[in-house]
Amino acid sequence: MALLERVATLVRANLNDLIDKAEDPEKLIKQVILDMQNQLLQVKTQVAVSMADQHVLEKKLKDNEDNTQQWMRRAELAVDKKDDALARAAVERSMSCQSMTESYRQQVEDQKTQVENLKTALIKLQQKLEEAQSKADMLVAQHRRSRWVKPPTPA
Repeated sequence: MALLERVATLVRANLNDLIDKAEDPEKLIKQVILDMQNQLLQVKTQVAVSMADQHVLEKKLKDNEDNTQQWMRRAELAVDKKDDALARAAVERSMSCQSMTESYRQQVEDQKTQVENLKTALIKLQQKLEEAQSKADMLVAQHRRSRWVKPPTPA
């Protein structure tokens, strides 16, 4: 039984040694950096999309504000012409536009908050990537030095 245990230990040791030799720390570090760069690109895309959405919402807000003012002018013209039914309808449309305007205003504020959060996350990710790249360069250099430095031979 002891012989089988020794053989199993020897096989495990040899397998571990093969795996250690197969792993290239430089390649692993480069892959991690590449993954972080891909993540950074995705976050940049999300920021750009969110900013575009914000601009669309701001345009809709402005259009609704203009519609509200236009309906109020129409209501005033109807009052001047003493057409109460038309004035009432214009005021109702103006109030409806005003309600939509408030809804868009809230959406714009929410979108601004989201854009700021994404920008903050982007800046943090860029900093982490720069930090990781500098640490990776240092680790690669240490690894290369350790491969070239031979241990002292016993006397």
